[in-house]
Amino acid sequence: MPKYKLTIEYDGTPYAGWQKQTDRPSVQSEIEAALLKFCGIKTEITGAGRTDAGVHAIAQVAHIDLPKEYDPFRIMQGVNFYLFATEENRIAIIKAEVAADDFHARFSAQKRHYLYRIINRRSRLALEANRAWQIVEPLDADAMHQAAQLLVGHHDFTSFRDSECQAKSPVKTLEKLAVERRGSELWITASSRSFLHHQVRIMVGTLSLVGKGKWQPDDVTKALAARDRKEGGPTAPPEGLYLTGVGY
Repeated sequence: MPKYKLTIEYDGTPYAGWQKQTDRPSVQSEIEAALLKFCGIKTEITGAGRTDAGVHAIAQVAHIDLPKEYDPFRIMQGVNFYLFATEENRIAIIKAEVAADDFHARFSAQKRHYLYRIINRRSRLALEANRAWQIVEPLDADAMHQAAQLLVGHHDFTSFRDSECQAKSPVKTLEKLAVERRGSELWITASSRSFLHHQVRIMVGTLSLVGKGKWQPDDVTKALAARDRKEGGPTAPPEGLYLTGVGY
């Protein structure tokens, strides 16, 4: 069966995450429903990562096997037609392309990139509601970036791992964690081959304590060395997190 690679963007606000749920709408189930209408055969879509409820994607990657060959542009247009037939839709296929037979969206991935947006202002969010985490206290972005560098590298990230994480090992290699102020916004970018459950959000929550002056950078080192979730910072809310790309 021909295989295709899809690049997908979505607003995660109305969904229970990427993965199919029995009682709530998910990104995966919505796309599969549109695929069924497009090609007339039930088709499973496999994503590069299982984003949580409320998390967004600028460039999620997935693969599908279809019963016959299609022009990739027709797949993109056809699936989007059925997706946008519902007023509540917040998902779009932004690119479709032919994939090699051995391509696997999840297992072929070499790197995953995330962005976390914090809006650091006192007035409430209007246009950016559900698109970023608002923190009203002044944040020291330079101190946060300094602390972030202490997490870069090959470490046991137990302190930054959700208690329900199913990964076999807490050891990961974090290739990038950077904090940059852009006006009233802070952009925190993270790159790794793979992440633990809630790892990015817990790292962001921890760095927010540094930004507020409640923690010093050395406290981040101590939390990492403790290998105990109770010693890490809070889990930042999902609405600020975006999957921005997957490298192969």
